[in-house]
Amino acid sequence: MIAWRGPILDRALQQFLADVYWGDLDYLIVDLPPGTGDVALSLGQKLPNAEVIVVTTPQQASAEVAERAGTMASMLDQKVIGVIENMAYLEVTCPNCGERSDIFAHGGARQEAGKLGVPFLGEVPLHMDIRLKSDSGQPIVVSQPNSEHAKTYREIAAKAWEELESGQGTRRPAPRIVIE
Repeated sequence: MIAWRGPILDRALQQFLADVYWGDLDYLIVDLPPGTGDVALSLGQKLPNAEVIVVTTPQQASAEVAERAGTMASMLDQKVIGVIENMAYLEVTCPNCGERSDIFAHGGARQEAGKLGVPFLGEVPLHMDIRLKSDSGQPIVVSQPNSEHAKTYREIAAKAWEELESGQGTRRPAPRIVIE
């Protein structure tokens, strides 16, 4: 295992952004590790006009990290377009249950969205089908497109798209990446 930090990580990110031919992108989506570490800071410095979606779990500690990440993004002139709550609840599927269990608390992401002044985009449940399909490389929206879970992802994506597009009422051209 290699732990990349500081200048090595920064250089790898620079190569990723500048040396890869991306074609005519509408959007480049980068899934970052949680928090306000080296990757988020480097990316924020290299793409100051990027738009950010903050993803958190419901626990207060995670929500506070998400708030710091959103604040850092704003300080780097990035626009936070919304917050998503992952592992929002557990769907209990035992006989005679049919209940929702908030095993990690509930509402942390919605609260942080309010603090950041951005929309709450939705919540994704903790469910075995989502985990199994993700682990096998078959996202639930592809493998079970008519499921409630796929519908949840599509609704969140639609809200995120709406926020991206609402910037000036029209589709903005994709930024050209130039790093020297």
